[in-house]
Amino acid sequence: MGLWMRLKGRFGRQGRKLRATALQRFGWTELRPGQQEAMEHLLKGRDVLLVMPTGGGKSAVYQVPTLLLDGPAIVVSPLIALQRDQVTHLLKADAGGAVAVNSTSSVAAGLEKVTAGDAAFVFLSPEQLAKADVVERLAQAGPSLLVIDEAHCVSSWGHDFRPDYLRLGKVIERLGHPPVVAMTATAAPNVREEIIRSLGLTDPAEIIRGFDRPNISLEVRRFVSAQDKKRALVEHAASQSGLGLVYVATRKETEEYAAALTRKGRRAEPYHGGMRATERTRVHELFTRGEVDTIVATSAFGMGIDRPDVRYVLHAEPPESPDAYYQEIGRAGRDGAPASAVLFYRQEDLGLRRFFTGGRADAEALLRVATLVREHAGTVPAGELAALLKVSTSNLARLVNLLERAGALTVTHTGDLRYASRTLTPEQAAGRASELDEARRRVDDSRIDMMRGYAETRGCRRRFLLHYFGEPYAGACGTCDTCENGPAPGPAPASDGGELPVQARVTHKMWGAGTVMSREDDRITVLFDSVGYKTLSLAAVGDILHRG
Repeated sequence: MGLWMRLKGRFGRQGRKLRATALQRFGWTELRPGQQEAMEHLLKGRDVLLVMPTGGGKSAVYQVPTLLLDGPAIVVSPLIALQRDQVTHLLKADAGGAVAVNSTSSVAAGLEKVTAGDAAFVFLSPEQLAKADVVERLAQAGPSLLVIDEAHCVSSWGHDFRPDYLRLGKVIERLGHPPVVAMTATAAPNVREEIIRSLGLTDPAEIIRGFDRPNISLEVRRFVSAQDKKRALVEHAASQSGLGLVYVATRKETEEYAAALTRKGRRAEPYHGGMRATERTRVHELFTRGEVDTIVATSAFGMGIDRPDVRYVLHAEPPESPDAYYQEIGRAGRDGAPASAVLFYRQEDLGLRRFFTGGRADAEALLRVATLVREHAGTVPAGELAALLKVSTSNLARLVNLLERAGALTVTHTGDLRYASRTLTPEQAAGRASELDEARRRVDDSRIDMMRGYAETRGCRRRFLLHYFGEPYAGACGTCDTCENGPAPGPAPASDGGELPVQARVTHKMWGAGTVMSREDDRITVLFDSVGYKTLSLAAVGDILHRG
């Protein structure tokens, strides 16, 4: 028998075993596109980067292989509520036991279940994995898989960056680098690259299974007056049937819009990160049970929510990036039935987003951190340094991350800090870290510009979003407002002689290397490695761009 026939037979047996396990343990009669492919890579010991739309079945990708491997799966999940939901699901399925290790219960008792072999799945936050003793206990259990959920949080290019995710690359190595699956619903090409680099994934299989959600109609309504916009949004939300989400920029707005909808007879609840935990839990439970019509929330609400029947998502202001926007509207229509996403837009609202994302790292604080760590013999406990500098641990984490990326500091497995460079002075390190922070700000600004582009495009909105994520999309969707009022203009003809097609690598004299993301009318959008997204006139690009 030839090599190909032997490999085909072995992989065929793997597929049959995976499908049988999915049916026996979870009752799934079939696997969705991309699921079996990812599972087979994990069974072979290969790392996987999985980008699959919300509701696409990412959890199944690690749940089924875990039952065919020796050792528990460690699942990094950022929300306790999501951990609790997953544990409940797995316990009902009798899938080998599951436990969440977090602050709501005994961490020691949870780890004991894992090391005793009583739990095939263990769910933790990245903050728990920052503790050396927790990682040591997990390593003793010989994990079979490591799952990074919401993996876009690892990327400073991502829309929900969390510093603790940056430590996961070292955790992976301390656990012996079992096969890793990094999962997210939305990740533009630069975010995917940073996820791979930051986590230290080894030749990962990149499985990108379509960002398109054709059942969600897309619309932008433009306004001059803030009052007209608010009135229109409230009237629209009050007229909708079914469950809905309204996203706003500020905590105050959650209260105002919820009160206005209540006066219209809707069961509306506000939600934001400043609420007491008990109140947030109450709203989550109302939402889960379907005992509310509309949740009015900041971006604090949504990650990990598990309702398939959200019928509409409205935005009172544009979020900070198309990444965030697509993640939030993706919470609608997970059951495949028609749903709608409407952005209520004033150009002036973009200034608010620039304000929220415009904070710079304190150059003097960067210098103080670098100087204190360098002058201290050995390592410096992060907690002591935060107390000495009188800064919060989250602010210190941001400064340390920048200095670490600048090559000046390293963070030990116990979370202590050590000066890592023999050549960089603290002044040079702080300067380099400030440059990295400034690059981040340029990227943030470029993503806000892309939100403007989405709101103001004359072309198909679905094509605009999909091109942003690097997914080709020809023609017009027919289910966005520009297409319905259209026909919307299609992609520009190759007036440049076909020299700059979508996904081409190019070089700009000032901004360096980049990738062509989209062509529309007389312009081209390029994602540059150094400054983010730039939209350029096709008539002028011949003088400043060439194929890389």
